[in-house]
Amino acid sequence: MTSGLDTLHPCSGVTADSAELQALVEMRMPFGKYRGRLLIDLPEPYLVWFAQSGFPAGKLGSMLATVHTIKVNGLEYLFEPLRQRS
Repeated sequence: MTSGLDTLHPCSGVTADSAELQALVEMRMPFGKYRGRLLIDLPEPYLVWFAQSGFPAGKLGSMLATVHTIKVNGLEYLFEPLRQRS
């Protein structure tokens, strides 16, 4: 597992269009302590742990990395209009 994050530039390499952001609002954590919780509702410390330990491979890891970047940069407000659509 690798994080794929540049620790000096946490937003580098992270891009998201509206469809990707909508997927973050709808996707649920498939395993672990927070199984069934929406990715956007995962606690920031849990996402920070993944960032330090390594995100899972594949789409889930990419999605978790995006949620992490959004949360640590105080951009959670971006999810509000998407929550209203869901």
